[in-house]
Amino acid sequence: MDLIVTHVVAALAVVIAASYVLGAAARRLGQPSVIGQLFAGIALGPSLLGLAPGRVYETLFPEQIQPILSSLAQVALVLFLFAVGYELDLGLLRNQRAVTAVSLGGFVIPMLMGAGIVLLFPRAFASANGGHPVDATFTLYMAVALSITAVPVLASIIRDQGLAGSRPGVVAMASAGVIDALSWPVLAVVLVGTENGSVRTWTGKVALLIGYVLVMVFAVRPLLVWWMRRPGALMTNHVPVAVAVALGSACVTSALGLHVIFGALLAGIIMPRQPDGSPDSQVLRPLQETGGLLLPVFFTISGMAVKLSGLHASDLLLLALICGAAVLSKVTAGALSAHGARMPWRDSLLIGVLLNTRGLTELIVLNVGLQAHVIGPRLYALLVVMALVTTAASGPLIELLRPPAETPPTDGTGTLAGTQKARGLPGTDPGQTPTVDAEPAPQP
Repeated sequence: MDLIVTHVVAALAVVIAASYVLGAAARRLGQPSVIGQLFAGIALGPSLLGLAPGRVYETLFPEQIQPILSSLAQVALVLFLFAVGYELDLGLLRNQRAVTAVSLGGFVIPMLMGAGIVLLFPRAFASANGGHPVDATFTLYMAVALSITAVPVLASIIRDQGLAGSRPGVVAMASAGVIDALSWPVLAVVLVGTENGSVRTWTGKVALLIGYVLVMVFAVRPLLVWWMRRPGALMTNHVPVAVAVALGSACVTSALGLHVIFGALLAGIIMPRQPDGSPDSQVLRPLQETGGLLLPVFFTISGMAVKLSGLHASDLLLLALICGAAVLSKVTAGALSAHGARMPWRDSLLIGVLLNTRGLTELIVLNVGLQAHVIGPRLYALLVVMALVTTAASGPLIELLRPPAETPPTDGTGTLAGTQKARGLPGTDPGQTPTVDAEPAPQP
């Protein structure tokens, strides 16, 4: 037992240090830190470290500690997704024509594109999926995989590119939050569809899930409201209660055959807010900081599952197809939807490029699919590369679309001026989810 603890502590030290170093390197190159952190995971996995002589990979990450690292990664996801749900505000759709149009377009069109490429090239996906069935469940999963936009990484890109407070930045942020909110229920349907039981069993699971949601909304939430507003509650630390609710809810959804992330999201959504409708920072910040500290373990687990040596030469064509469909669907959907809401073409294209950021949220979806055996290791590796490519392409494409007069000023040291004043966009990445301000009024 002492030897296992020693291995876990050593592995965590290496994982956190490598993620920090490569994440910082990615930021210096103008990329989100998630790019470097995921590369750290791939480098520490069998694809690179596993090739080193002397069985370095097996020594540092023995098989006995893999379940422990995976458990820590799941806890990080629970805390992170709880914070996402806690900050989620669908009220942004009210009286916001541009956000509504971009949200629906950025969700529906990529889903149709994802399902379409599977229906057009079933043999290619069947070959890359390693024996896993290419059926309706898989088709719906690919539709969700192409529809995702990563809100935390997008917040970092908007801040670093000096777009905070601009109309394209605000519309893209608000739309990304709504798109992800629409994607999670569809992913839940995918997971329910992976059950091999009878229709009666499937119906029973759906009924239990609906019943659980009703219990959380109409029983747990009122209890939490009473607890947080009772006399003397202002002097009480609510973080332990929030963590207990998040972990307990995640446990229930996992027992129902879904992933822990759904319970964490639901717990965050039903968590009472302050009277003005904003999240309680004394609850939100500790969870974001703790989740952000543990997220490198998730990136490492994700990177270790990427086995580049198992890819075939024919997979490169499928990778090009997936990347092309992902970029085309998101950019086109965002641009056409925004322009249909009477935004200028340059701003509309910029919104489409911003929505093409996938990053952390895409990795969560891919891990869920891999664990549920909807996708196999080869297709998982291709989709991880797609997530990296589409996220890394955002910065250069934004520079191409930025008018010369709108180039962000510097303070003389090469640092963007005013980036620390990004309205509504927190400075952490990826463990912090932003709160988006209301959409500015259209310019005459």
